[in-house]
Amino acid sequence: MSLLHPALRAGLAAALMVTLARGVETQFWVNNSRGDYEKATLKRLALRSDGRLTLAPAVKELFDPSVSYLWAAARDSKGTLYTGGGNPGSTAAKLFAINSQGQGRAAAELPGLQIQAIAIDARDQVFVATSPDGKVYRIAADGKASVFYDPRAKYIWALAFSPAGDLYVGTGDRGEIHKVTPTGAGQVFFKADDEHIRSLAVTPAGDLIAGTEPSGLILRVNSAGGFVLHQSAKREITALAVAPDGAIYAAGVGNKSAASAPAPPPVPLPPPAPAAAPGGMTVTVTARTPAPAPTPSPSSVSGGSELLRIAPDGFPTRLWSDAAEVIYSICLDTNGKPVIGTGNKGGLYRIDSELVSTKLLTLAPTQVTALLAVPKGPILAVTGNIGKVYAIGPELEKDGTLESEIMDAGVFSEWGRIEPKVIANGGAAKWETRSGNVDRAQSNWSPWAPLAERVASPAARFLQYRMTLTGPAELVHVELAYLPRNVAPLVEAIEITPANYRFPVTVPGIAPASTLSLPAMSSSAGSSASAPSADPGPATLNYSKGSQSARWKAADPNGDKLTYTVEIRGRGEKDWKLLKDQVTTRSLSWDGEAFPDGEYQLRVTASDAPANVPAKALRHALESDWFLIDNSVPRITDLRAQSGAVTWTATDDSSILHQAEYSLNGGDWTIVEPVSRLHDAKQLRYSLPVTKVAGKETVVAVRVTDYADNAAVARIVVP
Repeated sequence: MSLLHPALRAGLAAALMVTLARGVETQFWVNNSRGDYEKATLKRLALRSDGRLTLAPAVKELFDPSVSYLWAAARDSKGTLYTGGGNPGSTAAKLFAINSQGQGRAAAELPGLQIQAIAIDARDQVFVATSPDGKVYRIAADGKASVFYDPRAKYIWALAFSPAGDLYVGTGDRGEIHKVTPTGAGQVFFKADDEHIRSLAVTPAGDLIAGTEPSGLILRVNSAGGFVLHQSAKREITALAVAPDGAIYAAGVGNKSAASAPAPPPVPLPPPAPAAAPGGMTVTVTARTPAPAPTPSPSSVSGGSELLRIAPDGFPTRLWSDAAEVIYSICLDTNGKPVIGTGNKGGLYRIDSELVSTKLLTLAPTQVTALLAVPKGPILAVTGNIGKVYAIGPELEKDGTLESEIMDAGVFSEWGRIEPKVIANGGAAKWETRSGNVDRAQSNWSPWAPLAERVASPAARFLQYRMTLTGPAELVHVELAYLPRNVAPLVEAIEITPANYRFPVTVPGIAPASTLSLPAMSSSAGSSASAPSADPGPATLNYSKGSQSARWKAADPNGDKLTYTVEIRGRGEKDWKLLKDQVTTRSLSWDGEAFPDGEYQLRVTASDAPANVPAKALRHALESDWFLIDNSVPRITDLRAQSGAVTWTATDDSSILHQAEYSLNGGDWTIVEPVSRLHDAKQLRYSLPVTKVAGKETVVAVRVTDYADNAAVARIVVP
């Protein structure tokens, strides 16, 4: 077992899972981060951002109204919860009432596409806003609805009561806040320099807080006018909540890149959450939805979201952000910590501090559209797609399970100990494992086996663990020891590079006169696709007359360090002769002029001995194709000058002739074609017309080169 401290080993865990970098010795699979457990299957467990797991708050479904979406919620002084929503394509929006015992009923039906906001005054009168082109309705005790106020606006996004009993109405698309007296008389109270008032909340001091879109402004509004507290980096302020000390929590959603586009369509978001107001009243904040179809779309919001806290003195802090999650609602739990509802995966998060947050649970509906915290009681969650009402906490679940992702050891392995760090706090954790040799846990895996002193599951390539947590225990990290079985290395392919080039030996200040670049190697037809190939890749060789070179691809499934033995033998020879042993690179150059002309083979043997004890070291060898060593120069014969031409014959015993040239009286070399016009044979005939100059002789030099770059030169004098 490694002596590294678990915190130090954790940094190596990901790398160990991909490649076993130190050969066949005990390896460790460590799970200790949020990313590790997000790959697992969690049931009834809460996951902290620092990787700790605890029991999740208990969840109870209170009411199913059989609608697609619920958009808003508010609770009166008797504990009755009111929520409303609608169905796509419907012409009637429904309001539902759920009493403190969880019994629900349809409280009212209103004309319009959907209920967008709900607020309840100090006398428990219920006010409901419909959208689009909606109005504010007052709902009587018998369920009859009457128009209380018409702001003559396209959208009503939010409602909030002041301590004096006036109703604030946040609208779009002119960005107005209307103030309506208890008698229903209203007028524009504030006009924002933005298109939509997306959310409203009231501070303990009675100031109105407003969130806008598309500029993402958070404003303090009172009789003196408006003041921008903060401009979010996000486009829309979808939800607001105010703490008893006056701190403001604001959810910003979406990129601002689209803000400059003219008249952008409404973004289809479900409603954000209600915020507590003075005097026991409830404020509900709502979100934009498109007309005519209100169905939210995960692709409709880009840029994720952030949660901001604005201190009572106005100092803003970003508490939480996520590139994919969209915050739809906020409430404050009994400890004063913000809890946010998100989509489009139905997440519920508690923000513990600027550094730590906890994903409490995931609800089956895709959006948590409104949240209400009951004093000393549960958090009530309202959802969209589909519309339901849940009670969450304050009790914890009795137990929860973690089923890890499937660990791939890379090769067949033996399992050792599981070393978890569990803070019991009076709780406990039970452990089980199963193993298999296919990458999905199927019926042909081993059954779940309780953990004994060591993992009891049979040796295999894949392993999975399951933990059942009971009571207030807390899982900090898990560490699993395993021993991979050593697997032989594999030499996949050998490539003989062009003659007269060698792999460079670095000499400072000296640049090679001529170089040759090779492309990446390809595997041999019989190579193993599952082995982690070690390809030398493109390489540059330097010109060196007489040199021979080769390179090869090699792999080791264990990731072991390899050494190579390179041998050579000629055609007709029985025994291999050592070229070089203990080669640590995947290439070799040697002096080809030390070998007679002829055909040769290389044998490259890979060994994983550097990473294993001698008894477990394994080897693999591969033989190359035959290749030619040619050090002999061509022969020039029958060189004659007659009938106005110089003729000759060139012959090479090993290589095809590559090129012929001539020079007149020591001038530049000029290429000449053979009589056949093709350089395609080991013997060719050449004829060069020469014009004689009266009274002067001409010296004709001829040079012939083979494909091994061996050249022969001869001369003749033409009188």
